[in-house]
Amino acid sequence: MNATNLALFQWLTAGSQPTPWVLAVASAFALWSSWLCAGILALALWLHRPERAYLCIVAALAGLASLASHAIALSLNKPRPFMLGLAPSYIEHSGRGSLPSTHATVMFLLALAFLLRPGLRRLGVLLLVLAAVTGWARVYVGVHFPLDIAAGLLLACAITGVFAAAQWLVRHLLPFRASHAGRTRDDKTTATCFWRHP
Repeated sequence: MNATNLALFQWLTAGSQPTPWVLAVASAFALWSSWLCAGILALALWLHRPERAYLCIVAALAGLASLASHAIALSLNKPRPFMLGLAPSYIEHSGRGSLPSTHATVMFLLALAFLLRPGLRRLGVLLLVLAAVTGWARVYVGVHFPLDIAAGLLLACAITGVFAAAQWLVRHLLPFRASHAGRTRDDKTTATCFWRHP
């Protein structure tokens, strides 16, 4: 095991005598932050109507990222800290592979995708903070190593990078069709489409 990864884990984890209120906060984030993340996505869908097509694609992409993360974790089958006896597990969790963290993959992906859109960046910052705190929390409660969280972030960056590149290619290399009303690509209706920044 990487010595730096293990040293960071020992520094961040709750250990055998956690501070009760810190453990309570960490457990809450470790268990429920994904639902809070989904709530922020739902709020964005309600508040930002011009971005709804983009947000629906991002939600679908998050689902695919979750499947990819699970598949990689199953193939690598890296044990979790509590399975190695390095720390107690303070939340119930299965013993399946831990690298990369699916929570980190999906939550960082959503944050990065929001940060790509000017109109969604405030929520993107909130999602980024939530993803980082959740990463810490899942290490603290003993179900992930820091490397698992970092791998989830890297996977999210890779998927978001491909997504951003696809948008750029569509915007710059493919012709835009005029609408049935004869409007051009500079029209406001076209400007708010999924592939372009409003």
